[in-house]
Amino acid sequence: MPAIKQKEQRVGVFVDVQNMYHSAKNLYHARTNFKAILDDAVAGRKLIRAIAYVIRTETGEEAAFFEALIKSGYETKIKDLQIFAGGMKKADWDVGMAMDAVKLAASLDAVVLVTGDGDFVPLIEYLRHTRGMLVEVMAFGKSASGKLRESADEFIDLGEDAKRFLIRTAKIR
Repeated sequence: MPAIKQKEQRVGVFVDVQNMYHSAKNLYHARTNFKAILDDAVAGRKLIRAIAYVIRTETGEEAAFFEALIKSGYETKIKDLQIFAGGMKKADWDVGMAMDAVKLAASLDAVVLVTGDGDFVPLIEYLRHTRGMLVEVMAFGKSASGKLRESADEFIDLGEDAKRFLIRTAKIR
């Protein structure tokens, strides 16, 4: 059921870029249209903050992508890719995203989490039941956690309008 969205609502948008990038790449062999996502997430309401959580690699080849996010209306929070002995890599913003949502909760009426990661269920429950906030989740339904979908006030399946939320490219790495 769609959440009730009023233009006076103050909204914060928190984007798990890695999750969305890999979902679009693996499911659709395409890139995510983050500008279209932001437009739909705000839905005519008062945007307070839109934060895209990104990972910087050693090569820095993603700099142009980070700039495109900024031009699309996001502020970016950047974390360096961690590479451990043995070659294991880690790139995780879950705690950072959750902390920012909690810290900004007093300034918001609605939170939009753009992720399919079920690790955010406790955050959603906290924001809804303790803070009384409207929590919406936007993700590609085929890769989104069922618990995440159930816990939100509204789940928007980006895959239902793939033409709008995907950018087709000749080659995805």
